[in-house]
Amino acid sequence: MNTGSEKQMDTVKAENTDKDWFAAPLGQSVLEMEKNRISRILPDLFGYHILQINSQVMEQLLDSSRIQHKIVFAQPGACKPGKYPDVFCKCNALPVASESIDVVVLPHVIEFSSTPHQILRESERVLIGEGHLIIIGFNPYSFWGLWRILLAWRAHVPWSGHYVELTRLKDWLSLLDFEIIKAEKFYFRPPLGNSKLMENLSFLEQLGQFCWSYLGGVYLLIAKKRVISMTPIKLQWQTRRHMIAAGIIEPSA
Repeated sequence: MNTGSEKQMDTVKAENTDKDWFAAPLGQSVLEMEKNRISRILPDLFGYHILQINSQVMEQLLDSSRIQHKIVFAQPGACKPGKYPDVFCKCNALPVASESIDVVVLPHVIEFSSTPHQILRESERVLIGEGHLIIIGFNPYSFWGLWRILLAWRAHVPWSGHYVELTRLKDWLSLLDFEIIKAEKFYFRPPLGNSKLMENLSFLEQLGQFCWSYLGGVYLLIAKKRVISMTPIKLQWQTRRHMIAAGIIEPSA
């Protein structure tokens, strides 16, 4: 029978395993490709403030952005020693004023949250009108989704996540009045632990883009917060003057 201290040690070990996965060769391979993709997007997004919300990924993905003020939020206890974000907070309750952020980046946040809808609502709240939201997640219809089904009993990242299909995510964003700007899938290799074998399978990346682009293990989505413009109704303060048969102009009301 496990004592309370033994259970606490098991929890700590599980948390450390989660944090270390993205630092392992396979996790680093995924992060490098994500950095490469996002570095093509961020230089074209301008503003004053850019925010990255971390759940499991502790790397900063904002280096390529031209926006000067870069902010990184993370949940309490989610960071490895020596890596600290700017603010510790809950992802579904951001300590940020409404309509104050130009770009929000969510790398692998949605699939590892118990309240994904609330995170999207918070992202919509803090974004300015015409602000951009960038979401990175694992594709359930891929080798990664298959591995998750086979290894779901392992309560560790990335297999412990609830992968959200890209079409469903688009529907959620549409309900929040987001316009989908771009969506792409990449990383077509299976999640194997053998680094040499993964390197030999690198040809699948180019082949997958042309042959089975929908099976990419990771997706990146860009959405823009729409602003509904209101057309003012002009009030007709004066009635149009009509000519009376006698030739006298009818006075205005």
